[in-house]
Amino acid sequence: MKHFFQGKWITTAEFAPLKPINVFHKQLAPAAEQPDTEHQNRHVLFRKSFLLDERPESAKMFISADDHYKLWINGEFVAEGPAPAYHFRYGYNELDVAAFLKPGRNVIAVHTLYQGLVNRVWQSGDLRHGLILDLVADGKTVVQSDASFLTTLHTGFRATGTVGYSTQFLEEYDSGAPEVGFERPDFDDSAWTPSVPKADDDHVLVPQTSHSLVYERIAPTNIWKAPGIVRMDFGGVFVGYLQLTVHGRKGDQVTIRCGQELLDDGSVRFDLRANCRYEEQWILAEGDSRLDWFDYKSFRYAEILLPEGAEIVDAALLARHQPFEAKVGLRPEWRGDADLERIWELCLRSQKYGVQEVIQDCMEREKGFYLGDGCYTALANLILTGDDALTRKMIDDAFATSFITDTLVTCLDCSLMQEIAEYPMMLVYLVLWHYNLCGDKDYLAANYPKVVSLLEAYRREYEKDGLLRDLDKWCVVEWPKNFQQGYDIDIQEGKVCHPAHVSINSYYIAAVETANKIATVLGQKPYRDAAPLRQAFMDAFFIPSKHLFRDGEGTDHVSFLGNVFPFGLGVVDDKTFDEAVIALFREKGIDSLCIFAPFPMLQGLVRRGRFDLVREALATEGAWRRMLNEGATATFEGWGRDTKWNTSLFHLTLSYAAIFLADIDLPHLFQ
Repeated sequence: MKHFFQGKWITTAEFAPLKPINVFHKQLAPAAEQPDTEHQNRHVLFRKSFLLDERPESAKMFISADDHYKLWINGEFVAEGPAPAYHFRYGYNELDVAAFLKPGRNVIAVHTLYQGLVNRVWQSGDLRHGLILDLVADGKTVVQSDASFLTTLHTGFRATGTVGYSTQFLEEYDSGAPEVGFERPDFDDSAWTPSVPKADDDHVLVPQTSHSLVYERIAPTNIWKAPGIVRMDFGGVFVGYLQLTVHGRKGDQVTIRCGQELLDDGSVRFDLRANCRYEEQWILAEGDSRLDWFDYKSFRYAEILLPEGAEIVDAALLARHQPFEAKVGLRPEWRGDADLERIWELCLRSQKYGVQEVIQDCMEREKGFYLGDGCYTALANLILTGDDALTRKMIDDAFATSFITDTLVTCLDCSLMQEIAEYPMMLVYLVLWHYNLCGDKDYLAANYPKVVSLLEAYRREYEKDGLLRDLDKWCVVEWPKNFQQGYDIDIQEGKVCHPAHVSINSYYIAAVETANKIATVLGQKPYRDAAPLRQAFMDAFFIPSKHLFRDGEGTDHVSFLGNVFPFGLGVVDDKTFDEAVIALFREKGIDSLCIFAPFPMLQGLVRRGRFDLVREALATEGAWRRMLNEGATATFEGWGRDTKWNTSLFHLTLSYAAIFLADIDLPHLFQ
């Protein structure tokens, strides 16, 4: 049930008069307005004291903030959020907080962040900041956000740079800042100022689809000590926060370095392969100081450089992730196969510790909610958990990007504008996969008009003589570039791809066929006849003498990569073609592909009942086993640490191996 807020959006005097900036535009079009760069990295605190006659039997907190919040009640941490979203369908969290309340005086404390960067994480740089909340106890609203909340800036966070693709700020944290401990009930907030209600706030609030995060405290598995330095290993790569308590003198400086691997000399590689330099400073207060990270990192190792006389009192990694419980197991016929069991466990661990409030891509460089390969990750999550909350959020939020362009964008719920041509086609498949797994016909019916609108937009903008051409979207085909196998079409990002080519047209035909399947399920007439598209495809790309397809118009280059798409996406029904592609598969191997093409290759093998070849592909020494042999505790952004120039060592896409390993009816899923 939707909650209707009595509270108002509140902010500071700095933000209250600012008007929102339109940060949205098509990727190759100029922006209508330039994003805000003046108001960045604002850590804004709010506090409210209130009285309760007795502890309520039930109490719900309804809360949201832009860009993000962390909530404490009576000094105890409760939750953080919300999940990234667009301002016109902005999520709020519903939290059960009865256990945190008590008779008498209670204190709500909230730490909010306006990051202000244009990136793949949040819709920011738009001058929208604020907090809204209602506390409902035993059916009555006892606290609501208004001018009675006190506010101030947290001066203990000083930006020292950014990491990744302007993904997050590196910061020097000062434990001696006057705001440290603001969450404690006895904290003195008498110098704070009243918050300011935002009278013309334009957020439209909806219940958040994805769940609130859960947390695990991970103790170090190994600790190495030397004069002035301590190194810790937490036993695997996680996503979360380093928790440290250090005893020292006021003004002492501690250097903290985090990484996903060690260098040959045993030190922590804090210059990550993914182009994030995880090195920050921490200024101690007198006595015991506690490190307070607001933003998370992806790391396994920590290296702490201590000043003379300082000593670590406590250390842990606080991992954050979505609730996760695997509801399916490995296919019975593959149980006992050591290689496949290891790959299965790798995928499960990646899904458990990698998925945050949204289906993320990599955990450090981008932290992005990507359509496309994210559809595969969402499908894996749905199959493994049986919970469709994250899949629905991906579908809903992707279709919501039609306000930017009716052919949709790539990065969801953020300020960075990117368009990849194949990704919206994958969304169409996800809509049907969701129905095949969940059987929710009402949800399918609600999405079918959106599918048709999307395909009609592609038809209007790009279809010419039955083929997609002149795409002002990046055609990624395969990634990274060194896995593109000489694909002989200019698919460079940032320019129009003029020729028709086999990859995007395979995706397109499959999306049209998928729309027809959805229409059949709903008892409606087919969306359109795909036969003319197939004929145009055959005429343009098929080489009869080779029983294979050329990469595109204007070339006779034939690649295994280019033929994977018509094979896997069901564009061609020809046994001679099937045999030719399988021969290339045996020659080249699944590890000659990388992120995008292995999925349709495996999908095509499933459709043809070739589970022997599915097993062969999954167990290939150069693919998932290579990750494991290189010490992976989470799936990589590629088959090995050095298969990409900026490899993320915690990247969720290739966890989709779990789909093909799981004990489910795969032919039904891909029918």
